[in-house]
Amino acid sequence: MKGPRAFVACPAAFLLLISFAKAGRGGFYAIEKRERKCQFPKNAGLVAVSPGSVAAGWAMPPDQPCTRGMYCPYACPPGNLSAQWDPQATSYVKELSRHGGLYCDGNGIMQKPFPSKPYCVPGAGTVEVTNKAIANVAFCQTVLPGDEGQLIPTNVVHFAILAVPDPSYWAGTGASYYINFPGVSPEKACVWGSKDARRGNWAPYSIGTKMNEHGTTFASLNWNPIWFEKATPFRAERPNFGLRIECPSGACNGLSCEINPSIHAVNEVTGSTAVGAGGARFCTMAVSKGGKLNVVVFQVLLEGSTLAENTSVSASTAKVYSAVSTTLQFASPRTPN
Repeated sequence: MKGPRAFVACPAAFLLLISFAKAGRGGFYAIEKRERKCQFPKNAGLVAVSPGSVAAGWAMPPDQPCTRGMYCPYACPPGNLSAQWDPQATSYVKELSRHGGLYCDGNGIMQKPFPSKPYCVPGAGTVEVTNKAIANVAFCQTVLPGDEGQLIPTNVVHFAILAVPDPSYWAGTGASYYINFPGVSPEKACVWGSKDARRGNWAPYSIGTKMNEHGTTFASLNWNPIWFEKATPFRAERPNFGLRIECPSGACNGLSCEINPSIHAVNEVTGSTAVGAGGARFCTMAVSKGGKLNVVVFQVLLEGSTLAENTSVSASTAKVYSAVSTTLQFASPRTPN
């Protein structure tokens, strides 16, 4: 059947076509929007977290979708911070502290809380990481504002800049990173771990960074208290890598700050030490305005240390590799897991 009579056989199709014609291009656009609710922005320069999961790219647990009426946080590229959050969330209050990112409105359309601001802004750029370990090291930033899961990846192959918040960042808070074993890919590291995986929130160390109103940058190296809890089966094992903070500009306050398993037992540090949550020891260094701090990751291999996330070193390989050895400093990282 040809011509106008064809539509008599299918009146629904005819009415749908008429509605499209009346709506024009906007009609097609609206239907596309109705089909794709609370969609993660594409081509916005963001880092998709677990894009194949229910979270679909948002910096949320992989089994949690972004739904209407929610603030949905996202990950920015390394060295950058989110510039979007609930304008009503001005202090660290339990529920409001989760309101980071974009807002999914009642129509399932993502809205920028601050329309004139970009998705991401550069951090202070005052804390750098130099990796001298035998493979990549995943630094996993916690999502704040958000649920504080360690989901935002910075994969340090040789060098990277951490995102350091200045006082303009949300509620004046800093940034925290969990530091994973060398050779674990960000996809495997920046997740909720367990005592069987030793990654993510079960990584041995963390680092906190922040710049104050005077331009002074602080960085603290911390043992993760979960590493030495009584229920942790590997609580006495020393990891096979360490960390130290260097001050290349020479304008630093505080003593040396280092976690070195070749000389330190679990939960021991060197420098301006203090005790934090869960009895975890940490050390801190600060650099004045205009200076930078450099976090050095180095490899150690010694009896009783953890060679990989599930492996202990045997006595036959009881050696200590210097953090500044040529082999470790210039070796090409192996392919991540």
